[in-house]
Amino acid sequence: MTLLIMAAGMGSRYGGLKQIDPVGEHGELIIDYSVHDAIKAGFDRAVFVISRDMEKDFCDIFFNRIKEQINAEYVFQEIPKWRKKPFGTTSALLAAKDVINEPFCVINADDLYGRDAFKKIANFLKREETSSVIAGETCLSKSDRYIGMSALPTAVMVAYKLKNTVSDFGTVSRGTVVCDGNDYVRDITERICMKRGSEYDYMEDGAFFPMDGDTKVSMNFFGFTPEIFPLLDKIYQEFLEKVGKEEKAECFLSENIGRLIKENNITVKMLRTYDKWMGFTYRADKDAVAAKIKKMNMRKIYPSPLWKY
Repeated sequence: MTLLIMAAGMGSRYGGLKQIDPVGEHGELIIDYSVHDAIKAGFDRAVFVISRDMEKDFCDIFFNRIKEQINAEYVFQEIPKWRKKPFGTTSALLAAKDVINEPFCVINADDLYGRDAFKKIANFLKREETSSVIAGETCLSKSDRYIGMSALPTAVMVAYKLKNTVSDFGTVSRGTVVCDGNDYVRDITERICMKRGSEYDYMEDGAFFPMDGDTKVSMNFFGFTPEIFPLLDKIYQEFLEKVGKEEKAECFLSENIGRLIKENNITVKMLRTYDKWMGFTYRADKDAVAAKIKKMNMRKIYPSPLWKY
């Protein structure tokens, strides 16, 4: 199985390339911990999507050592000369379409999802029954186990509670998830300006509206088969034709998965996890993440240093 890591974001709200900003006591990045969790879950290959401008720093700081831990390569997410930022997460995923021919999991480089979450997606991708039972629920039935078969799930995702994924220091973008009673995703809607308030709010047409903090949101943690590439490529080409010349337009992966669901092109199973998401959008978020990782080192969840050479 392949782990696809989207790492080409410019970090405009962070003020730099947060995906290569150390958070561990020995210079580890958030990506280090994600790769470590993925290896433990059975992933044996990693593909990183980066921008050409960050290649040297990415290799010097991270790639030249991580390739000693896992079979790894990187591809480029191209940015037009007239534009400052990449075209978004759908564009990032499609940058790897020519190098992935097997079931794969996609993640953001600057998010830490938890080892249990990786195990659950790995088990699904390996067409195995999920090994653990979540409070009050049964394991996935056999009809949920197989990917790529008619009327059965073609993708999986892990969602997190909105209240655990927002920043105290500004707005964030999140895909809000609606599921049926069997945890099949029925809709994902990208909310581009969510913030923490007396309630958890999101902005639409310039106004803020309250939203339950327990609302499930997508953090771009999906499991796919390669059949997803042509489906998303069609949507991406439509996006380029309609708004591709707009400087700030982005083609969001979560929202496009929601569209494919509503058009009955795929089904998506939401997997539940006890793990909590960690990550940072703003530079002020970093200290809290570093402190949590230090506590995880002390509890022996992660070794410190993370890698042995």
